[in-house]
Amino acid sequence: MGLILDTNFIIVAEREAKRGITTTIDRFFASRTSETFYITFTVAGELACGQSASPKRDWERLCRPYPILPWSSEISWQYGEIYRALTAKGQLIGTNDMWIAATALVHGMGIVTNNVAEFSRVPGLPVVSY
Repeated sequence: MGLILDTNFIIVAEREAKRGITTTIDRFFASRTSETFYITFTVAGELACGQSASPKRDWERLCRPYPILPWSSEISWQYGEIYRALTAKGQLIGTNDMWIAATALVHGMGIVTNNVAEFSRVPGLPVVSY
């Protein structure tokens, strides 16, 4: 099964690498050797906003290890489904998180995040903490 890495995972990995400690990230990857990891177009966009990803070559370095799942019309429809379901419950989550969740659901993947509380609101979405 493939897993999508949330933006916060990539940020933690970057911070640990800069400090010369990669315990959290290394331990996670070591426990998931049979998995393939991806990021979404939304995660790539969020990373482009950060200071550690400027200039562009640094952003490319952050994204390079992971295939980027692109937008599709199916993802837009799934986004709408998520929006309607969460609005009906009064449990709406962040816009970018809904895009990430929609991408995961369309591709039959889970999300790796430390934002478990929000992503767990999305019906049918496998959420993995690290």
